Amino acid sequence: MEWREVSGNWLWIPPQPTAIIHFLGGAFVAAAPNITYKPLLEALGKRGYLIIATPFINTFDHRAIAQEVLVALDQALYYLESRVTLKRLPIYGLGHSMGCKVHLLINSLYEVERQGNIFMAFNNYSARRSIPFLEQVMAVSPTLASMNRMEFVPSPEETFDLIDRYYPVERNLLVKFRKDDIDQTRPLHDVLMRHFPKLTSVQILPGTHTTPMAQDIPWQPGTNFSAFDAIGQFVKQEFTRDLRQLQDIILMWLNPLAAQRSQPRR
Repeated sequence: MEWREVSGNWLWIPPQPTAIIHFLGGAFVAAAPNITYKPLLEALGKRGYLIIATPFINTFDHRAIAQEVLVALDQALYYLESRVTLKRLPIYGLGHSMGCKVHLLINSLYEVERQGNIFMAFNNYSARRSIPFLEQVMAVSPTLASMNRMEFVPSPEETFDLIDRYYPVERNLLVKFRKDDIDQTRPLHDVLMRHFPKLTSVQILPGTHTTPMAQDIPWQPGTNFSAFDAIGQFVKQEFTRDLRQLQDIILMWLNPLAAQRSQPRR
């Protein structure tokens, strides 16, 4: 099975899909989600989930990004209507980092139906903190001093306000990684728990902010197994283990009964 590009989206279509996952990646890596998130998305696709991964280019206007992503998604769903029975397929949102914010804006600003949303390593920092070179640019070029006032639209504060007032999706899974210094899952959790305390859950997993992008490292030891080979194997095992734990948690949340049946007996 291969990815196919449709109206700016990347689709992974299993033979008999059980649900749709709409995926949005993080800033600067969201432009090619079928590559940067390939192992994670294909693992979900092989379990029967139809994947719609919508690329986007990061700009200061996140509201416009949300609108463009929603238009692209609608085009993908229109394409699928003549090829897959979609009427009874629930749609879940899956986002990583900035992709979480875009999902939250889509659901808060537009009337869309979602069975639930999964937010991995949510990030909602200001432009000044999100763009490392912004302060350096302002210092070097006084003519760009006005950039000091530039902020994402909506701002972090406005984003939380929109979620608090309009976000309607009751079932939510928040995933936080232990070694992640830019994660903002806690404030998002606080907002969602005010409205959906029974259906909002948090999972804290081993890994880093980039764990959802972990790739299968094709490490082949040399003829004489060396210390360097041992390090390579260890790194591969660490990445693989963290990614598999993430996959298992997502699959369990999506379909608890099916996930339990797939567990080996002890």
